[in-house]
Amino acid sequence: MSDRNWWRGATIYQIYPRSFLDTNGDGVGDLAGATRRLDHVAALGADAVWLSPFYVSPMCDFGYDVADHKAVDPLFGTLEDADRFIARAHALGLRVLVDFVVGHVSDRHPWFRASRADRLNPKADWFTWADPQPDGGPPNNWLSVFSGPAWSWEPRRRQYYLHHFLAQQPSLDTRHPDVQAALLDVAGFWLDRGVDGLRLDAIDFLGHDPALRSNPAAGVDPGDAPAKLFGMQRHENDMLHPEGEGFLHLLRTFTEARGGALLLGEVSSQPGAFGRIAAYTGPAGPLQTAYTLAPMRGPFDAQAANSFILEAARTDSSPCWAFSNHDTMRVASRWCMTDGKVDRRKLALVAAFQAALRGQLCVYQGEELGLTEAELTHDQLRDPFGIAFWPEFKGRDGSRTPMPWSAEERGFGFSDAAPWLPFGQGHGGCAADRQERDPESPLAHWRALLHWRRDTPEIKHGSLAPMSLDAPLVGFERVLGDRRTLCLFNLSDERRTLSLEAGPAVILPGWGFQLLDRSIARPRRARAVAVA
Repeated sequence: MSDRNWWRGATIYQIYPRSFLDTNGDGVGDLAGATRRLDHVAALGADAVWLSPFYVSPMCDFGYDVADHKAVDPLFGTLEDADRFIARAHALGLRVLVDFVVGHVSDRHPWFRASRADRLNPKADWFTWADPQPDGGPPNNWLSVFSGPAWSWEPRRRQYYLHHFLAQQPSLDTRHPDVQAALLDVAGFWLDRGVDGLRLDAIDFLGHDPALRSNPAAGVDPGDAPAKLFGMQRHENDMLHPEGEGFLHLLRTFTEARGGALLLGEVSSQPGAFGRIAAYTGPAGPLQTAYTLAPMRGPFDAQAANSFILEAARTDSSPCWAFSNHDTMRVASRWCMTDGKVDRRKLALVAAFQAALRGQLCVYQGEELGLTEAELTHDQLRDPFGIAFWPEFKGRDGSRTPMPWSAEERGFGFSDAAPWLPFGQGHGGCAADRQERDPESPLAHWRALLHWRRDTPEIKHGSLAPMSLDAPLVGFERVLGDRRTLCLFNLSDERRTLSLEAGPAVILPGWGFQLLDRSIARPRRARAVAVA
């Protein structure tokens, strides 16, 4: 599996191992379970898997607080289990990406334990430390994403340390040469074990103003303060700083020298997200591709769809399109509901829209089953973010509930024990085995789309030309040489008629789409997979 450009146009399936499949009866998914269900991912038509963190961790942020980058947490198995996962994925023709949390570690990581001990030890400057203000307050007004000051006091050093998320996640100084060397060593460890790429967590937070200047206010009336205070600042100094790219360039050079590995970046939803993707992934950028949380924060209407189309058309950018993941509300609940119920027409349209875009795709586990966001009670929550902000923000647990594999089995085939999070309402009826028998199911539709995408050169590798259509219609054409496919979408409940140049009218049903082959070399026809 040595093709360095395998990632172009690839579909990457995200596995959140805690919730994929439990094989040892503790109610928590594990690496052995993820390995056992890789056949499902391969059959779907994915090209790669992104495995969310499985490293040793106190689980304050469920694995994104890493205490040992080179060891598997016993909750998930062993290093040998990780090796078996990689080997099985490769045997099925799947590439493997592992999460690489480069901006912070757990406060129990040996690096931070040494750094916080005093100001003279060899790792004293591996993190961002600063003196208090004369009144004892933190160095500036920066806020953490999880609310409250982005600084915590360390009495042993008589200094504050920076943390962009939980206080248990101190931020590394990725400008420090020794930190860079240590992180490259971690990357090399996993590349040597056979992984094909690294998903880079929260890359917008890798750089900040060296002078630690305060952020300006965002102009929000304090009387209308949002539940998440992070939104009351313009984040000009605590993140999005050009220095953050320094380590990413080093990492790209390091991976290229080892034969190449995909670097997939996570970009925040802060304003200008797609411009940052272009900077990260353009000709001079350090990454091959990146996705942003921005689409997961807003609506899906003709205006939003056209903005995505314009971004997909940029030739100086290599976006990855993700509409769901473990940090956001599931797309079925966000974009695909009618009268309080999942609308299969909308599910099908959103999937087809995503599958037809130029760039790479990320599909989050359960998205192919049309799973909705689980409605959990406060006492069922595990996410510290949701627990702290309930009920104004219910946290991320609703998108992290277990996968339903078998409608009739105990625990829906996920586990024989009580799962770490309860199943979402109605998720048993969406079980994979039930959808296997339904040719009109979301699973069947996703399979058809992803195999169509893989087998259609202009969709996987071609350029994208936007069409100027009146709302609620949106569309674009994908072109590669003499191969052309026209992609049309009707984002309304009404049937629409569209006259095409040199051809008959196209009839789009309500919330329908058509993907029309317009290749010069072949007669024009609607692909069977394409009509909702």
